[in-house]
Amino acid sequence: MNITATPHSWDESVTLFESRGLPLSSYQNLYDETYDVHSGSLAVTGPLDLDATEPYGTGFVIDGDLEVTGAILNVDDGCPALVVLGDLTAGAIYLGGDAKLLVRGTVRVGAFVGHMTDKLVMIGGDLHAGVTVLSAGFFPDEITGALTGPVLAPPYALAELDRDDVATPPAAEILLPALLGTDQDEDDDGCFDAPGVHGARLLAHLESGRPVLRE
Repeated sequence: MNITATPHSWDESVTLFESRGLPLSSYQNLYDETYDVHSGSLAVTGPLDLDATEPYGTGFVIDGDLEVTGAILNVDDGCPALVVLGDLTAGAIYLGGDAKLLVRGTVRVGAFVGHMTDKLVMIGGDLHAGVTVLSAGFFPDEITGALTGPVLAPPYALAELDRDDVATPPAAEILLPALLGTDQDEDDDGCFDAPGVHGARLLAHLESGRPVLRE
């Protein structure tokens, strides 16, 4: 999809970040290049496939809230950065490539999945998710607020999160039966190590807009 936006130089982008209160600790890790700025909040019907977008610059800046009825998807390396200067609401988020996601406010999603990305992921508010799934070395660089909802992740990722507000039930209590399995299952990505989760089937459900959570 095309996002209506205006190219901003890096200096113009920094001025905008500063005026909206985005911490230096987050945007100083972005590429010092041009960004496409959408003025005001943005609503997207259906999925937002970051790999398929074609920004003029290095990424998108949404100067307001972003609402996506489907999933925000990133599977390939080289995807554009996504900076949201308000709150972010989406059906799901799947980050599996070269993800750079900065959200000044709160994130609300049905599922938040991170898998083996060369990433920069910082959330300035809360993360409210029906489930958070972390795999193969992925964990958010920062979640300033609360982390609400169950987390399915290997022990080392939970240690990196270093939080005392995380519930870690078995995957079978959270996900649909079709999404349960191990990284040894046929046709799964052998690197997917969130316990009890079949990574390939989870991605397929999110890409097609199918539910992943038990009722």
